[in-house]
Amino acid sequence: MTGPQPKAFPVSWDQFHRDARALAWRLSGQGQWQAIVAITRGGLVPAAIVARELDIRLIESICVASYHDYTSQGELKVLKTVQPHLLELGGGDGAGILIIDDLVDTGKTARVVREMMPKAHFATVYAKPQGRPLVDTFVTEVSQDTWIYFPWDMGWQFQPPIREGGA
Repeated sequence: MTGPQPKAFPVSWDQFHRDARALAWRLSGQGQWQAIVAITRGGLVPAAIVARELDIRLIESICVASYHDYTSQGELKVLKTVQPHLLELGGGDGAGILIIDDLVDTGKTARVVREMMPKAHFATVYAKPQGRPLVDTFVTEVSQDTWIYFPWDMGWQFQPPIREGGA
C-alpha cells in the first residue's frame, strides 16, 4: 500500500515571475550583497530575476543533485561548488553572498550549502515547514505534503526532459 498522494501546486510562468519579484522586493534593503549563488537547477530562474531586480552582476552556481525521477529525494551529491574567492567576499564564510533557490523542502540541500557559506543570506521562493528554519527569507510557505509543479517542468501537461524521451 502506498501513502497518500501529495497535494499538487502547479505554478505558471507568470505566477513564478511574480513570486520571484516578491522575493526580490523582500530582499531589497536587507543587505549589500556582492554576489548571488544560485542552487542549480531550480535556483537559476529566480536568481536571474533577483539579480535583475537588485542589480547584482556577479552570479555563481553551486550544483547539488538531490531529486531523482522528479518525485523523491535521494542521496545528496555536490556536483560543483563555488569559486573559493567568492567565499572571501564580505569578510569570509560567504558574508556578502545571497544564496537563491526555488524551494526549500526537507532542508537537506540547504544544510549542505549553509555549511559551505554559513554567513550568506539564504532566500527561496517557496518553503516547506521542515526546511523553513534554514532560510532567512522566503515568499510562500506550502505544506510538507505539497508537490510544486514548476513551469519549467510542464507544458500543457508534465513534460519529461528530452533526454528521457520527452518531445
